[in-house]
Amino acid sequence: MSFLIQDAWAQGAPPQGDGLMSLLMMVVLFVVFYFLLIRPQTKRAKEHREMVTTLAKGDEVVTNGGVLGRITQVGENFVMVEIAQDIEVRVQKQSIAAVMPKGTWKGPL
Repeated sequence: MSFLIQDAWAQGAPPQGDGLMSLLMMVVLFVVFYFLLIRPQTKRAKEHREMVTTLAKGDEVVTNGGVLGRITQVGENFVMVEIAQDIEVRVQKQSIAAVMPKGTWKGPL
């Protein structure tokens, strides 16, 4: 019957690689992830945390939703942002995306 179907013979075990080399590759991979992903993200989070703690009345800010306005009150967790004449919204401090330069917001119309 071997002339129709070839016999299956067990292959020898593949040659074993060096365990130290695979460990070294894992370490290199972790270092690359740290410098390309983890470190920049923690740096951005630290800068945002510092920006949120330094918010003050009169700062012109942009929220994560894209609303531009001027801070009128600063609380522990929330700020009041004036977005138009006699229109203020209460916004969480963490949702402030950026502090804009003075004069960006032209004030109430």
